[in-house]
Parts: sequence; C-alpha cells; structure tokens
Amino acid sequence: MFADQRRNLIIELLTEKGVVTVNDLTSMLNISAATIRSDLNQMEKQGLLLRTHGGAMLKAEETNKETDQLEKNYEIREKKFRAEKQRIGNKALNYIQEGQCILLDASTTCFEFAKYLSETKMRLTVVTSGIATAAMLKENPYLTVIIIGGIVRNTSNSVEGLLGEELLRKINIDLLFTSAYAFNIRDGLSDFSLYEVELKKVMVSVANKVIVLLDHSKVDKSSIATFARPNEIDIFITDKPVSEEISHFFAANGIELEIAE
Repeated sequence: MFADQRRNLIIELLTEKGVVTVNDLTSMLNISAATIRSDLNQMEKQGLLLRTHGGAMLKAEETNKETDQLEKNYEIREKKFRAEKQRIGNKALNYIQEGQCILLDASTTCFEFAKYLSETKMRLTVVTSGIATAAMLKENPYLTVIIIGGIVRNTSNSVEGLLGEELLRKINIDLLFTSAYAFNIRDGLSDFSLYEVELKKVMVSVANKVIVLLDHSKVDKSSIATFARPNEIDIFITDKPVSEEISHFFAANGIELEIAE
C-alpha cells in the first residue's frame, strides 16, 4: 500500500472515530508501527491531525469540516450511480418469495431495492438498519418492518453498533441483501466505517443466504475492514460484466453472478 493510500485511510478512520492509536492502525492496515508513526508525524506537519500519546486525533477545525461534509454524504451517495443501483435492485426482486424474512443494510443500493419492495404485494418481514428504508417500507401494509436498535448515525441515515445483535440472533433470516464500499476476491466485502462493519459481520453470520448488491464502481477495490469473506457470499448482483479473473473465481467458488444490464 502506497503512503498516500495509507494516509487517506487514516483520515477516513479519524473522521469516523475522532481518535486512533498506533496499535489500531498497525493491526488494521497490516503496517509496522514505525511506518504508522512516520505517517502520523508527516500528517501532523501537514496540519491534517494532532499527535497524541500513542496515536492521533483530528484537529478541531478539521473535525468540523469533515462533519459538514459527512452530513451530506448519504444524499450524495444516494444520487451516485442511481440508475445502476435501480437496475440492481430490480434484479434482486427475483430472489424473494412470499413469507420470507429478509434483512437489508443501510446502504443506498439497498434503499433503491427497498423502493421496489415498497410496492410489493408479497407478505414479507423486513429487518433493516436503514432509517430511511424502514420509514418508507412501513407504509406498505403487506410488510412487517423491524428496525435494528443501535446508535443513530445522522451522516449515513443508519443504525450502527452491536446493540441490535441479540435481536438479529433471535430472528431466522432467509436472505441478507447487503452492499459495501468495496469488493475484491482477496478480502471480500469491506467498508471504512468500523461501527458499520461490526454490525454487518453479525448480519452475515445470521443469514441463511447472502446476496450482494454492488455497482461496478466498487468492484475490485478495497477498504479498511472486511465484513464478509468471499466464501460467505452466495449471490453477487452488479450492473456491468466483471473481469475474467473475478468471473472464474465466482464460478470456482460457487458464487452466482447476476448482471443487471
């Protein structure tokens, strides 16, 4: 990993947590402590952060700036590749059957999928960590909507953290529909929000089948933390053909690939 990539990831992590330690960064980025300290020292010289004992924190003005930007993030992401996400969501409908209990994460791709569910006449139970998703689906009388408890994040329109873990483990989930910040065949599905990743790990573990909804811009990319390994994925729906390497990998590992063209 190049220095610029590492430092961008450090900023993303600081934006989420406010404070990071050298030990955390060493573990997450698989980089030596000496390299991490060098990065943090250089970033402090550039005015990007403040060094603390054993780690770093965002400067106050940077925190305010990042917060302003993140508050717009959900709206920005919701508009990005919307047509592609709509095609993916429409394709995902083919996997739902009457009477199922399905789980949706708080991603903007799953929100587009939920727009189709809002018009369904199938009787379903929908469990979700998405606040906007739950608010929309509750208007459909055919759906029983359950929202996962946890920390409300105004920057992502979602509920995060592990307060909802007990609930998830008590419900029989037929299908999980999930998206991610990135996917590659080495790491699987990954995201930069550590809070969201911990909840998504539980989602993956309780679902009988995992269906990935991912637009082409996130394929063959990577992010800080993995929440689903490739062998935990059953179906992968995207909007453009994937590389030959990924296609062969899916075939060899029993992952069904769907292209929503």
